Amino acid sequence: MKAAIYQGPGAVEIHDVPDATLSRPTDAVVRVVRACVCGSDLWGYRGVLPNKPSGSRLGHEFIGVVEEVGAEVREVKVGDLVVAPFQWCDNTCETCRDGIQTSCPNTGTFGAAGADGGQGEAVRVPFADGTCVVVPGGMAACDEATLASLLALTDVAATGLHGAVLSGVERGDEVVVIGDGAVGLNAVLGASAVLGAERVVLVSTHDDRAALGREFGATDIVPARGDEGVEAVAALLGRKPKHVVEAVGNPDAWDMAIAMLRPGGTVGSVGVPHVRPELPLFPVLRGNLTVRAGLAPARHYLPDLLQRVLAGGYDPGRVFDLTLPFGEVAEAYRAMDERRSIKTMLAF
Repeated sequence: MKAAIYQGPGAVEIHDVPDATLSRPTDAVVRVVRACVCGSDLWGYRGVLPNKPSGSRLGHEFIGVVEEVGAEVREVKVGDLVVAPFQWCDNTCETCRDGIQTSCPNTGTFGAAGADGGQGEAVRVPFADGTCVVVPGGMAACDEATLASLLALTDVAATGLHGAVLSGVERGDEVVVIGDGAVGLNAVLGASAVLGAERVVLVSTHDDRAALGREFGATDIVPARGDEGVEAVAALLGRKPKHVVEAVGNPDAWDMAIAMLRPGGTVGSVGVPHVRPELPLFPVLRGNLTVRAGLAPARHYLPDLLQRVLAGGYDPGRVFDLTLPFGEVAEAYRAMDERRSIKTMLAF
């Protein structure tokens, strides 16, 4: 089978690799029908992750059709269309029952060392019954827009929503989202469409992303960063906000989030820190601030978000503004790296 392989900074190629096969009786083999490039994939692509070895598999976001199941798989059937979160889990342990499947003792990430990547023709999915969520009606029930939204559920839709949840947003609240990438935009969508926030302010300096943010439910756009952005948000709201989502992960975004909060406020951080931010503890202590950060347990959110997609009115797939055939995966990386695309989908 063919899969996307990291060759070094700026270089992604498609190579022949061993076919995905069952390794344990709880596995399934899933034929990929849609995958995508994640913003976090770009850190390795750009060479920011110096320990990423040449020859690494790529991709952790995919949906597909089950081709084979192990002897102990009971819920997932051959022929099912399934959504797999970016990390697998057993979904039976105490940690999973607490709703934090990304901390499951049996978890792992697709595309990490020793695992099949989502940017390939097929994937071995460990703990298939715990990991996969079956789409009722399968491929026959899905048009292209539905497939795009299902793909978004594997990571960015759940991650954006998780940031809003961590920040403490409830119905009728106002929240500020820092970051206009796919995660930040889905934080806007999650805060407005799922949690019922009344006012959602998006910090965005890109017109195309700000426009999609408004479609997703942003009531206001602040086109400024740093101290200027902090001041602009306070002026817009007439006070500092109580809820802030940090959806970038770099030091500047962390500094902005902490400086922006009013006393007693909460920041929900889901931006993956590939460079090390320094959390200023004294302002946190002095302001009685709450800092909540977490790798989003997409599997926890999947059942509810899947039903929302199928019912209509919740369409996170609009974050995909470019679709390419899998054979053009290198161009998918270039398009996102050069900010010609917010998020690129790969069709198989």
